[in-house]
Amino acid sequence: MTAAATFSVRPATSAGAEPRGPKPRRLSIGRFGVYAFLVVSALFFLVPLYIMVVTSLKGMPEIRLGHLFNLPAEVTFQPWVDAWLHACTGRDCNGLSPGFLNSVKITVPSVVISIVCASINGYALSFWPYKGANLLFGLLVFGAFVPYQVVIYPLIIGLSSVGLFATLPGIIIVHAIFGMPILTLLFRNFYAALPVELFKAARVDGAGFWRVFFHIMLPMSVPVTIVAVILQVTGIWNDFLFGVVFAGRSNWPMTVQLNNIVNTTTGVREYNVNMAATILTAAVPLAIYFISGRWFVRGITAGSVKG
Repeated sequence: MTAAATFSVRPATSAGAEPRGPKPRRLSIGRFGVYAFLVVSALFFLVPLYIMVVTSLKGMPEIRLGHLFNLPAEVTFQPWVDAWLHACTGRDCNGLSPGFLNSVKITVPSVVISIVCASINGYALSFWPYKGANLLFGLLVFGAFVPYQVVIYPLIIGLSSVGLFATLPGIIIVHAIFGMPILTLLFRNFYAALPVELFKAARVDGAGFWRVFFHIMLPMSVPVTIVAVILQVTGIWNDFLFGVVFAGRSNWPMTVQLNNIVNTTTGVREYNVNMAATILTAAVPLAIYFISGRWFVRGITAGSVKG
């Protein structure tokens, strides 16, 4: 009977070698500094939010006492009701509810159109290059860095000439156009990082442009699509400049309505209503980010490594 040799099996690493070096201590000076910086950064953003929330739950007599950081002695939700239904946005006193509906009507089609066009552009530039494709891509990327204020007047002239200025389709077209350059760059980088063998195998099987896109590329682009949705919803929902210029009075989004609420006074500046209106306006982008935030980093880094 021979003696059985024993071997210690160690998990292999991607580089084929064991990690070396001392393990980090539980709490070092550097790590303590990092944690302290993160805490200070979190407080920098959370303290204003805390003040907004507690102010929106106080009545005006308590706000006039000046105790900014104190919790409300008597919680009231009437400022939230007034911000949504009764706050004056100029000559109308219907609150933010009309602006919310307008923001939804502007954001949803703008996001869909810009993402669909950008995904097709990125796919075509990655796998179906044509003469002048690099020039077109360079122009698209250049368009992402052009200040909005530079092109406002030409856009006003162009939309007025076709009867779309101060209309809902006009503001949707503007948002879709300005969202396309950065989204095209995002989708192109994602598709360029995919193995080209997938595309070649589909072409060998006889798949054409649209079949490859819908059956192979589109199902694989869920992470980057979620990133595009977050970027576009946040940018379009929080936009004020395009909304006040191109939407028209009947289509003003929530940001324009919020500006009118804050700057409209009828003898008393109601800070609690203003704070409630501000939180309501920011609620949709925050909710979308918290719901799909775990996909954000995954989609951003999806096109950073080839293969």
